[in-house]
Amino acid sequence: MTTTEPLLEVEGLTAGYGGVAVLRDVSLRVDAGEMVGLLGANNAGKSTLIHCLSGVVKPMAGRIRFKGEDVTDLPPEQIVERGIIQVPEGRLVFPQMSVRENLMMGSVSRRAKPRRKANLERVLSLFPRLHERMDQPAGTMSGGEQQMLAIGRGMMACAEVLMLDEPSLGLSPLIVQHIFEIVRKLHAEGLSILLVEQNSSLTFRHASRCYVLEQGRVAIEGPSSVVREDPATRKAYLGM
Repeated sequence: MTTTEPLLEVEGLTAGYGGVAVLRDVSLRVDAGEMVGLLGANNAGKSTLIHCLSGVVKPMAGRIRFKGEDVTDLPPEQIVERGIIQVPEGRLVFPQMSVRENLMMGSVSRRAKPRRKANLERVLSLFPRLHERMDQPAGTMSGGEQQMLAIGRGMMACAEVLMLDEPSLGLSPLIVQHIFEIVRKLHAEGLSILLVEQNSSLTFRHASRCYVLEQGRVAIEGPSSVVREDPATRKAYLGM
């Protein structure tokens, strides 16, 4: 029996800051066309893991592979060039730049530039609100509009794996619903997504598989329906 090679694979990852480990022996995988959830309480290590995958934080041990290639030690720009794209927590748009300029910043890689026009048309079709705001400074938009812009900027980079870091953070339920309708549509079209969320109900609803981090380790993993009912999930969140 043969197994499909994962699109993105983390094996035995240990990482942290100043020599102090935040993640300890973490392993996970994202297959092509899959949406995987990464859950955990505050300070569980979710953002550190995303920063490792983006090349911003260098692991102390372990490997990261993309399409079978070891990308553990690649700088962030080479990670982006391969299509591993982070939509950061808090959006982090360029506030003084226009919506158009922010979107163009997402397509500066050699891989993305030739597809800039087609990708822009795609983004604006998914987020018509951005079309209306193209010349508006990004910092003057609402939080929901900035989240749309951040996702759109990620799409401009020709993402093969889109890593969404807390996309619901600080947004109203109505805006969150709209954002996740777009996320679901992108996934249905075949985009691989790593969804990093503290909102467990959102994650269980959209991701097919989940990993739960507790104090820097994977406490439980498996199909969302199984992880949702496992007592270890409750323990990881509530310390019970």
